[in-house]
Amino acid sequence: MTINSNKKATVSFESLLKIFTVPEGPESTLTQIESALSHNLNAFLNDHIVAEEKPLADIERDFAQAQIPDEPEFVSVHTDHLLEKVVAHSVHTASPHFIGHMTSALPYFLLPLAKVMTALNQNLVKIETSKAFTPLERQVLGMLHHLIYQRSDAFYAPLMHSASHSLGAFCSGGTVANITALWVARNHALPADGGFAGIAHSGLNAALRHYGYDDLAILVSERGHYSLKKAADVLGIGQNNVVTIPTDEHNRLDLAAFETTLTQLKQKNVCVFAVVGIAGTTETGNVDPLPAMAKICQRENIHFHVDAAWGGATLFSDTHRHLLRGIEQADSVTIDAHKQLYIPMGAGMVLFKNPSALQAIEHHAQYILRAGSKDLGSHTLEGSRSGIAMLVYSSLHILGRRGYQLLIDQSIQKAHFFARLISEQADFELVSKPELCLLTYRYVPHIAVKALAIATQEQQNKLNALLNELTIFMQKKQRENGRSFVSRTQLTPLRWSSYPIVVFRVVLANPLTTEDILRSVLDEQRHLAQQATSLLKMIEADCRAILDQS
Repeated sequence: MTINSNKKATVSFESLLKIFTVPEGPESTLTQIESALSHNLNAFLNDHIVAEEKPLADIERDFAQAQIPDEPEFVSVHTDHLLEKVVAHSVHTASPHFIGHMTSALPYFLLPLAKVMTALNQNLVKIETSKAFTPLERQVLGMLHHLIYQRSDAFYAPLMHSASHSLGAFCSGGTVANITALWVARNHALPADGGFAGIAHSGLNAALRHYGYDDLAILVSERGHYSLKKAADVLGIGQNNVVTIPTDEHNRLDLAAFETTLTQLKQKNVCVFAVVGIAGTTETGNVDPLPAMAKICQRENIHFHVDAAWGGATLFSDTHRHLLRGIEQADSVTIDAHKQLYIPMGAGMVLFKNPSALQAIEHHAQYILRAGSKDLGSHTLEGSRSGIAMLVYSSLHILGRRGYQLLIDQSIQKAHFFARLISEQADFELVSKPELCLLTYRYVPHIAVKALAIATQEQQNKLNALLNELTIFMQKKQRENGRSFVSRTQLTPLRWSSYPIVVFRVVLANPLTTEDILRSVLDEQRHLAQQATSLLKMIEADCRAILDQS
């Protein structure tokens, strides 16, 4: 290809072939980027991601052209464009100051391995395009299955590579993993029966008529992930039939309310075909009472699924594995490798206690997924999939169980440190204590702490509404400043009579985050609060009125 005055390349078929075979020279921008990434990933990100936030509207204007360019452009020219328009204004999720979401820095070795994975371009839907990757993925599923269920080697030997069995499925993430688990649960609850072909073939209405139910339902605590409503929508159950159970003061499912709800649904002739326990809630990181939930599900013959997309990696830690006690009794479990296994987006898994469970959603085709084949696509919701299992496989070997244990232990230890630090501040309130490495808190001016302690319910609600506005202001400002980032959510603590309060949400999974950084986050937030002058005046006025009445 040759370049013209407007930096567009003239193209012929012969020149296009070079794109597939001959890279640009060592001086090219792309080559320099590859070298920089290999040398020091975090240094590259720090150098190329700008700290100040560019308004989203301005970024949208950079990507407002609907027409596909007619002519090719040089790779280096386009790479410069990406550095300026995309990389510079991307979210620095690997930064040790980015502690607001379930993302982290990545081990350096994943970048070159990801390049190998991309170059091989395996399609895991069928063994004809993933000869070595198919058994590799099956082994990874077996390794995670063993992590959860702790079965013997004799159990795995005949099953791991069996065409008629599957220990689980790789997915793009927790959402698809949860959908897959509930899909299996639904089909098992309404199977073929005599002349009835089962829900998979006959549909929901026919299945309800055949089995004499008025409706179907899924039960989960009020801290359940939004993906469960997606699953209910996709499976034809309806979002309203994801029945939420209240939680206790520790954000765990209330067992008494759970039993009451089960009884009520039975009386309404509703089939509860699945119960979801949470091992690491998205908002607070708490773990439901899994052993008790499992016992009830066994008694009622209900599929027990555990959403451990976030907390599942805790099983690597001998120190903290007990926090997930009861997960081994689950019929299925979701784990996201792109969370605390430190794998790039998106790599999720769903594991099944019964190696035959996935037969309930088995699909075949003539050109692939033939009956009796080992094609993984016969048991997955997704068709074509990348070989990202290779990155999980490599991480499990390079880091090992003990390496992951160290990462999990330090993250939970760090969360407990931050909780203590917050509790020591006169102007911060710890809202949810960390069970894993996730916690919530908010800024409360010292005068408001005093006023809330003696306020009536109505006064508390009014003051908490103002504090909500202050939290939102601070969180937005902190994000705009770009020095650090925490997310926010809304909780209904019993301490404040279940009044909705907005809180800062922190996830401490990044091993590069230090205690000094956590101290600086609070210092920055305290400084940001002083910028909300009008809100602070309103809060102070209300507090003075409450204190003067006492």
